[in-house]
Amino acid sequence: MPARAASFRSVFAVAEFRRIWLAHLLSVAGDQLARVALTVLVFDRTSSAGWASAAYALTFVPDLLGGALGGVADRFSRRTVMVVTDVGRAVLIALMAVPGLPLPAAAALLFLVQLMAGPFYAARQAMLPDLLDPDRLVVGQAVISSTYQAGLVVGFGAGAAVVTGLGVPGALLIDAGTFALSAVMLRFGLSRYPPSAPRRHKRPSLIEGCRLVARDRKLRWLLLIACCCGFYVVPEGLAVPVAAELGGAGALPWLLAANPVGSVLGGILLSRIPRERQVRVLGGLAVASSLVLIPTGWAPGLVTIVVLWTISGAFSAHDMITQTQYSLAAPPDHRGQVIGVAIAALRTAQAVGIAAAGLLAQIVAPTTVITVAAVAGVVVACVAGAGWSRAVSSRHGDPVGGTTSVGEHGS
Repeated sequence: MPARAASFRSVFAVAEFRRIWLAHLLSVAGDQLARVALTVLVFDRTSSAGWASAAYALTFVPDLLGGALGGVADRFSRRTVMVVTDVGRAVLIALMAVPGLPLPAAAALLFLVQLMAGPFYAARQAMLPDLLDPDRLVVGQAVISSTYQAGLVVGFGAGAAVVTGLGVPGALLIDAGTFALSAVMLRFGLSRYPPSAPRRHKRPSLIEGCRLVARDRKLRWLLLIACCCGFYVVPEGLAVPVAAELGGAGALPWLLAANPVGSVLGGILLSRIPRERQVRVLGGLAVASSLVLIPTGWAPGLVTIVVLWTISGAFSAHDMITQTQYSLAAPPDHRGQVIGVAIAALRTAQAVGIAAAGLLAQIVAPTTVITVAAVAGVVVACVAGAGWSRAVSSRHGDPVGGTTSVGEHGS
């Protein structure tokens, strides 16, 4: 009989996890506030919706590069990496608040702010297996993921309210304060993980990280499962034209909220399933994330589409299982480097998926494009899920763990 899933209470009982979660909450709030503030700043100065949306899109580009820097989490204490990147972001955002700062300079500063998110994320993800045992790790990952998705749901409205009330400079200074507070919490609330940097580590290399992933079957298939998000993220990228196709801007908030809301609900539900079952259903959940989107092309109406997109979001919560298994399978001394590869791959998959869908939407209806992407996602997810099942079954009775050495690091 499978063991019961770990509870949220048992995860939050770990003091260091609570501090990491609070720091994550501050970072999510800060990221959204910076994006909204820059978008408002650009629009106020240019009166161009096109430039404003381009400025918002710019905030996601550095993630493609930031993943390549994930290896610094293996060269230095992961606590140090998180503290330094938080302090760096606080300083850069405070500079953005200088009155009269030219727009190109503000955009460059925000680019650097987002670039630092890659090493921070890699260090945090690499530290979690040191704080939580494998059963609690997946619940902890659910908490982290749900916090991010919830931040997306409320971030736009809350960020806009802050910017309206305090102005762009005031909002940016608050944003800088969130990162400074996060740095203080992490510096004095966490131990050093690892206690000292391995001397044998060379400079971080994305190529070496790719080699580490390529050598491990579990890591390869998990990465492919994760990259399936490039297919089921397409509705998010086409939400505006789909809203227009369905009858107007009133549909847009519902479409944008569907996936994050579904993801939060799915994360809560999946976290209640014992870890052994989570691993076994991972492939099926990846397939279902795209499969449920296929009827979108029949344009059955706003309510039906919102329901379909929400269900897809619930299935896509499998990413917390994927991230947990990926962290456990990674070599402990190279965990940050391997996670950095995943960050770069995920952002690339999302960017390519949305860009390709946008081009195709110039020729055919946006809802049809989503159906095409969903069909392709089902095919790729079936291949990835089958490979994952074979990799797990070849572990001779170890269906849920990673490497033996990683399993010894749970608290």
